[in-house]
Amino acid sequence: MLSTQHDPIAAIATAPGRGAVGIVRVSGRGLAPFVRALLGRELRAREATYLPIPDDNGQPIDQGLAIWFPGPHSYTGEDVLELQGHGGPVVLQLLLARCLAVAQTRSAADEPLLPGLRPARPGEFTERAFLNDKLDLAQAEAVADLIDASTEAAARSASRSLAGVFSERVHGLRDALIHLRMLVEATLDFPEEDVDFLQKADATGQLQRLQTALAAVMAQARQGALLRDGLKVVIAGQPNAGKSSLLNALAGAELAIVTPIPGTTRDVVQQTIQIEGVPLHVIDTAGLRDSPEVDEVERIGIERAWGQIAQADAVVFLHDLTRCDGVSYQADDAAIAAALPPGVAVVQVWNKLDQCAEHATLADVAGPEGILLSAKRGDGIDLLRQRLLSLAGWQQGSEGLFMARERHLQALARVDVHLNSASDLLAAQAEHLDLLAEELRLAQGALGEITGEFSADDLLGEIFSRFCIGK
Repeated sequence: MLSTQHDPIAAIATAPGRGAVGIVRVSGRGLAPFVRALLGRELRAREATYLPIPDDNGQPIDQGLAIWFPGPHSYTGEDVLELQGHGGPVVLQLLLARCLAVAQTRSAADEPLLPGLRPARPGEFTERAFLNDKLDLAQAEAVADLIDASTEAAARSASRSLAGVFSERVHGLRDALIHLRMLVEATLDFPEEDVDFLQKADATGQLQRLQTALAAVMAQARQGALLRDGLKVVIAGQPNAGKSSLLNALAGAELAIVTPIPGTTRDVVQQTIQIEGVPLHVIDTAGLRDSPEVDEVERIGIERAWGQIAQADAVVFLHDLTRCDGVSYQADDAAIAAALPPGVAVVQVWNKLDQCAEHATLADVAGPEGILLSAKRGDGIDLLRQRLLSLAGWQQGSEGLFMARERHLQALARVDVHLNSASDLLAAQAEHLDLLAEELRLAQGALGEITGEFSADDLLGEIFSRFCIGK
C-alpha cells in the first residue's frame, strides 16, 4: 500500500447516482502545470472560480466551480484540485476521464504533465491526510464514522472525534505515562544515587491517577462504540406470539406482515431504530417450532432465525399470555430456551396483555424480570426500550461523547492490563524495575496504536479499505 502513496490520484468524491452537484477530486504533488493544461488558466488559491471545463476539442464538458488548494494547506497535505459540476454520473465520469487524459499530455520536456495519475482507492484521500500528518488515525476513522452515522448522537460524537477530542484524551494519558516512564528509567540509569526517584516523585500516586483517568476514557469509549455499532436485537419465540407486531410497535411503522396464520414470517425482517440516539438493529424472525406442518420454506426461515439468534447481542424472547397456561406451549417455550446460545442476554417478554384480564397473577407469570406488554396497544413498549438500553450498557446523560471503535476498546483494554501489571511490580520496586519499565513501554505502545503513532501497514490497509471511494 505505502509503495504507491506518492502517486497522484483522482476520483469522483460524491455518492453514486444523480444529484444537483458532483465533485471530482485530484490530489498529488506539483499539480500546477496540470491545472493550467486542464482549465486553460491559473487559479487563485482556495478561491472558487466559475468556468467551463473543456474536453480535448475545447468544447465544454460542463460549467462549474474549480477550487485549487496548494499543499500543504489542503485536506491531504498535497496539492488538491476540486471540480464541482452537475451531479449526473455521465458528466462526472467525463470529467474524471478528462483529468486522467490531461495527465498524460506531454510537456515541453516531452514528459507527461502528471505522470502516474490513477483512480484513487477507497479511503485513499483520507489515508494521504493521515500519512501527511493532517489527521491522526483516530480522526481519520472518525471521517468514515461521520459519513456512516445512523443517528444524530452518533454524528455528533463522530464530529467530536474528528475535531480531536478522543485524540486529546489519549494524548493526555500518553503524556502522563511518559512522565512515569521517565521516573522509572531514571531510577534504572542511576541506581547508585541516594535519591529514591520513585518515592520522592510519588510514582505510586501517579500510576493510580493514570489508571483512574484510563477508566474514565474507557467508559466513554464504550459509550461511543455503542453509538457507532449499536445493538443487534433478535425477536424470537413461537409462531403467533406477536413478534412482527412487536417489531412494528418498536419501529412505529407497519414493516412486517401480521396475520393470525402461523408461519406468516418466513424470512428475516430487519429495521434499525434509535432510542436516545443509540441505534438498535431489531430483527424479526420466523416463529420457532418443530411441527409436521412446517413446509420447506418455513423450515429455511427457522434455520435463518437460529442463525440470527447465534449472532445477537440480545434476544427478546416473546411469550403469548393467552397460551402460556398450556402444557404443550410451555414445553415448546422450554425447548426454545434450552437451545438459546449461552451468554447471550435474554429479555423475557409476555405479549397480548390487551387480551388478558389485568390481575395480579399476570405478574407472577412474567416474574420479577419479565416485561408484560401489548404490542397492539403499546403498553410496556417504553419499558422494553429502556431495558434494551440497560442491556447495551448505555448511561443517561452521556453528553460530550467521542466516537470509538472495537479496536480502540481492545487497545485501551491492553493498556489497562499493562498498568495493572505495572502497579503490582511497583509495589516491589527495586526487585522488578526493569519489568516495570517494560510494562509501561507496552502500555504506551498500545495507546499509540489508537492515534497511529505505532501502526502496522496491514492495519492501515484494513482501516482505509472500508472507506468510500473519493474520501
